[in-house]
Amino acid sequence: MSAVEHDETTGPAGFTRRALLGTAGAGLLVGAGAGAAGAVAYDDRPGAGAGASGGGAGGLGAGRVPFRAEHQAGILEPAQARVQLAAFDLVDGAGRDGLRALLRRWTGAVERLTAGEPAAEFDNQVALDAGPCSLTVTLGFGAALFDKAGLADRRPAALEPLPAFTGDALDPARGDGDLFVQIGADDALVTLHALRTLQKLAAGTAALRWQSAGFARTPGAAARPVTGRNLMGQIDGTNNPRPGEDGFAAKVFCAPGGDQPAWLAGGSYLVFRRIRMLLDHWEELPVDRQERVIGRRKSDGSPLSAPAGSGEGTPVDLAAQGPDGALAVPADAHVRVAAPAGNGGAAMLRRGFSYHDGALPDGSPDAGLLFLAFQADPRRGFTPVQRKLSRGDGLSRFLRHEASGLYAVPPGVPAGGYLGQQLLDG
Repeated sequence: MSAVEHDETTGPAGFTRRALLGTAGAGLLVGAGAGAAGAVAYDDRPGAGAGASGGGAGGLGAGRVPFRAEHQAGILEPAQARVQLAAFDLVDGAGRDGLRALLRRWTGAVERLTAGEPAAEFDNQVALDAGPCSLTVTLGFGAALFDKAGLADRRPAALEPLPAFTGDALDPARGDGDLFVQIGADDALVTLHALRTLQKLAAGTAALRWQSAGFARTPGAAARPVTGRNLMGQIDGTNNPRPGEDGFAAKVFCAPGGDQPAWLAGGSYLVFRRIRMLLDHWEELPVDRQERVIGRRKSDGSPLSAPAGSGEGTPVDLAAQGPDGALAVPADAHVRVAAPAGNGGAAMLRRGFSYHDGALPDGSPDAGLLFLAFQADPRRGFTPVQRKLSRGDGLSRFLRHEASGLYAVPPGVPAGGYLGQQLLDG
């Protein structure tokens, strides 16, 4: 996989409360693609404490994320318990006007659903008795959309296709797409209801290309705030960048200037990768071997360069040696290969989810990570890190990248405006 293991954290002052809550649970252990959902239990959402109950009238179900803000919801917020990812392709002849009309319809529905209200159209009442459950819907534009909608002159230069990486086994039918949506909530029915609503509203304008469902730690599942574990059993998300840390915005959000289009200012780029974990092979390794592949102890996430029990927050010392004189963190350990110091400071905000879709024909689990990473420029974030990981990361032996997508994520929805208005009306 690949999500960068950051030894520095980042972000300017002046973020909203939503932003400051945001990345408590957004991280993955790995560089550009190895960790799974690294959600952290936290106390800011209603009912997030241990033993909390949900429900529309209070508790976990009452959590509400504002729809209109500087940045789209679903980037800075903690990863919810459930996610639906989907991509749509414009139908022939839809054009710019059809796309605009669709995004206006989606905007109205999403604003109501995130407030815990029924959608005005195509509401099948599946989630009628639920609250908003921290629902967020995040929109991205794929590269092919710009030609189809007559917007080729507005396509960002950084939305160029991702290069082929060593070991890729990508299925085009499960990646890319003209319109990408990330639908997160703390209830599975709420996410499914939102997706069905968007799909119905898209009829005649855009058709579903692919869909994947994922999960993360449910708020309140742990007795205290802890970093979550991925399907490999590793503590995952230790060093994801966080708002409030120096330089955060510059790493995650686009700024005007250079070859970045003006309409994308305040937006981001999203890399999606479906990464299957070879869990049967991984689980055959003794725990000490697993720890050497990662570079951290499985019990508490402490780096192998520090004493056991020192904790996951202990900085990784890549120069440290063991009693035998060998590197304490092996040369091909994931945390070493993914370290920003060895990747020109490349950074991204990871917000991934685990998935488990049953068994493959050979009986092995079809399970792993729905990798999501937001960044200001994939050419300086995901691409160089994943290139290095694919060539020298010991963890890559236990991973298969099976689907991929790159999307331009427009900024937040202005008052009275609609999703993607900066692109279509700018």
